Amino acid sequence: MTDLLLDFSDPRSVALWNPINDGVMGGVSLSQLRYDPAGHADFAGHVSFENNGGFASVRCQASDLGRKDVTAYLLEVRGDGKRYKLNLRTDNSFDGVNYQAQFDPPAGMWTTCRLASADFLPSWRGRPVPDAPPLDTSSVRQIGLMIADRQEGPFLLALRSIAVEIA
Repeated sequence: MTDLLLDFSDPRSVALWNPINDGVMGGVSLSQLRYDPAGHADFAGHVSFENNGGFASVRCQASDLGRKDVTAYLLEVRGDGKRYKLNLRTDNSFDGVNYQAQFDPPAGMWTTCRLASADFLPSWRGRPVPDAPPLDTSSVRQIGLMIADRQEGPFLLALRSIAVEIA
């Protein structure tokens, strides 16, 4: 069974998303999640290594993101040949443990990327947190998209939806 978490066909779907870029540590990378009139959202911007930067992200906080028994997160996306991460947080804090899974959507074509719940690894500011508990999907309070991993330059990831697969 699947359950739709976020549908980006509505212009209002991007209203709760905020950029959190490397400017928090002095960098100058830029990003935003914007609505495309073609009926999807675009996570777009530019990653810069200036001032020790190197990442761009957007995040949404909502109380209705948690689901029990989630086996996977399903992203309907069109990539640009770059690697992205889906970030999940189980609290409402700005900074703390972040569960991340990477995905590599093909450039120029719509596809569904399936990210198994077990593949989300805990990290804090990009560093592994080996003693953190496994992801509790019923407690997810924030969801985000990120580009990092030394991928300098412009980027564009188009999104139609984010859903969950439930056992």
